[in-house]
Amino acid sequence: MKERIVVGMDIGTTKVCAVVAEADSLDRINILGVGVAESEGLNRGVVVNIDKTVAAVQEAVREAERAAGVTVQSVIVGIAGDHVQSFQSRGVVTIANRNHEITKRDVHRLIEDTTHVAMPADREILHVIPQEFIVDGQDGVLDPVGMNGVRLEANVHIITGLVSAAKNIYRCIEKAGYQVADIVLEPLASSFSVLHADEKEVGVALIDIGGGTTDIAVFEDGTIRHTAVIAVAGNKVTDDIRKGLGVMRDQAEALKCRFGMALVDLVDEDEEIRIPGIGGRPEKGISRSTLAQIIQPRMEEILEIAAIEIKRSGYSRHLAAGCVLTGGGSLIDGTAALGAEILGMETRVGLPTGLAGGLVEEVTDPKFATGVGLVLYGLQPDILGAAPFLNDFNERGLASVSVHGDGGFGPSGGSSLVHKISARMKGWFDEL
Repeated sequence: MKERIVVGMDIGTTKVCAVVAEADSLDRINILGVGVAESEGLNRGVVVNIDKTVAAVQEAVREAERAAGVTVQSVIVGIAGDHVQSFQSRGVVTIANRNHEITKRDVHRLIEDTTHVAMPADREILHVIPQEFIVDGQDGVLDPVGMNGVRLEANVHIITGLVSAAKNIYRCIEKAGYQVADIVLEPLASSFSVLHADEKEVGVALIDIGGGTTDIAVFEDGTIRHTAVIAVAGNKVTDDIRKGLGVMRDQAEALKCRFGMALVDLVDEDEEIRIPGIGGRPEKGISRSTLAQIIQPRMEEILEIAAIEIKRSGYSRHLAAGCVLTGGGSLIDGTAALGAEILGMETRVGLPTGLAGGLVEEVTDPKFATGVGLVLYGLQPDILGAAPFLNDFNERGLASVSVHGDGGFGPSGGSSLVHKISARMKGWFDEL
């Protein structure tokens, strides 16, 4: 039996991360390799320099290949940026067969119908996620296949992004020498790795604080209800420290990571930090509470904007499980306490879970939430929800490596909506 191996590629504003994982015969997921490279070709989640991004992708993949002992051919890549928008849509079809039994083909037809919405020419659908099906007026149906009915309706969550942003990510991966198996919204990927099923059931908000963007996803009743990406994140905190203390950018980043505190009240006022001088000047000392006073207002701003987005979703009162913070920005001490204060709900920092073996310790860190989520998405086709048409997704990414140079695995077919969207996207790229 051939191993099922996928490669997840998180192309972020501050880092590019490649994660290689396999699913064994018992469906346990093992991390085989991880590669991280500094990213300088993106701004607020969007590619602004192709060559720098290509170099970072190649460096991250080479590092992951060395650790895993495989040759990467294709990757599942994440997409973010404040161009991402989402909305609700509804579709309806009639069941025309003789005995009125609903089949998978009817569900495919219905999902396709929900995508027929007016959209600007520069935007395209990234994901269509069913929320519930309605059979002859009976709502709350999760799996309509096999039921009898004449009229089948569905409420779906549609996530769209700029065509140009997707094209640029696609271009970078192709120029680096790999193929794109699938493009996945990053907050959706993060949710696969850090949220528990029971949290999604009772209601939870995920806030992924990255370098250039903060990604938000709201879940209730086991399905996604709202997504948003905002362009204020960890880099703004670093910039504030750089300007406030008059230090170099890499020194500001080191201070944030090592001594940063998101809540001034948690800092010992007498604790002092030594800062290297600029241009041969002697080093100087500042109190840690001064650093916290610079960091806290920006972290408050990020969380307040996230709170507005959660409120805009209409589900802020339904989130019994509170909020889960992840991404590199959540590593600043005191972020969970500040989050609980700003959001007015229980808040925890989320680490990637659901992994069985391999380099688990290396990726058990909020900054790897998206990379791990991408490989979970590739290895567990039904992870998007319980809808039946998701169970026969094309096994995207299973053609992503050749093991020890023994030749690649051929991709298996599949006529899923994602496959169709993927094929359509490849069509645009080929036209360029």
